[in-house]
Amino acid sequence: MKTYDGPASDHFNGLHFFDPDGAPPKPLREVLRWQFSGKRQRAAWPDWAPSPHADTPPERVDGGKARLSFVGHASWLIQAGGLNILVDPVWSSRVSPVGFAGPKRHNDPGIAFEKLPKIDVVLVSHGHYDHLDIATLSRLAKNFAPRVVTPLGNDVTMRSTDSSIKAEAFDWHDRVELGGGIAVHLVPTRHWTARGLFDRNKALWASFVLETPAGKIYVVCDSGYGDGRHFRRVAEKHGPLRLAILPIGAYEPRWFMRDQHMNPEDAVKALLDCGAQDALGHHHGTFQLTDEATDAPAKALVEALDAAQIPQQRFVAMKPGQVVEI
Repeated sequence: MKTYDGPASDHFNGLHFFDPDGAPPKPLREVLRWQFSGKRQRAAWPDWAPSPHADTPPERVDGGKARLSFVGHASWLIQAGGLNILVDPVWSSRVSPVGFAGPKRHNDPGIAFEKLPKIDVVLVSHGHYDHLDIATLSRLAKNFAPRVVTPLGNDVTMRSTDSSIKAEAFDWHDRVELGGGIAVHLVPTRHWTARGLFDRNKALWASFVLETPAGKIYVVCDSGYGDGRHFRRVAEKHGPLRLAILPIGAYEPRWFMRDQHMNPEDAVKALLDCGAQDALGHHHGTFQLTDEATDAPAKALVEALDAAQIPQQRFVAMKPGQVVEI
């Protein structure tokens, strides 16, 4: 597998990327302990959990508005400034190196692929299969030939499989002009990445801050909470934020997932730390990656908001096909 080759930095040692304020991924022995321990308590998901929503987006959204359509898991269509932007697009039925095994989809994408408008830009946060889906990226390249903006090294993964994917790689803190008065900043996030057993952290991972006519949108596709400093730094450098998209699922068991995935209580803390006016919860209910029940994140989010005395309408757990306009 080809991997990134570039100069060392404060988060790249010449071979592996790392987060100076984060935590390394769990070693294989801990993965096996989680997966095969006799004490594991994995909730049973229904084979199919359809969303009551489905969206047919407009061709464009202009003016001072932004339209956000939740596709499912961590996939979004964001329309603003006359641009159509997809985030971590996954239309595949499984998120896995192989098509016959691995986590499978439990509901349809909130937008049928055939109903997508012309896609101008794709943002891909990191290389895990539930975020970087080559089959979907190839399909998008064939139909729309969009720019694909991604952290360092993930472009190598994409182009080594399909040279038609127009991938552009950037580092943490880079600002990329997208057109239509829209730009994206790649910001550090508490996570890691891999495509196999032998390429851990040989590509970079990031969250995104989108500058739009409707305000700044902070898109966190995967992150642990830690001590919250990643979120506070975004507030300090990029605030005020109109909206935050925050992960609320794939968090059990906590001893294993704490460093890489937030639970709803952590996500509420992240909202307060980043200072966004409102938040949308994603990364739940579509692919069973961890042990909590399919509806547990949404229920726990309500409880966490009540405990923090935050109005529930300020932070909503989304379902595929739901739309928010700001």
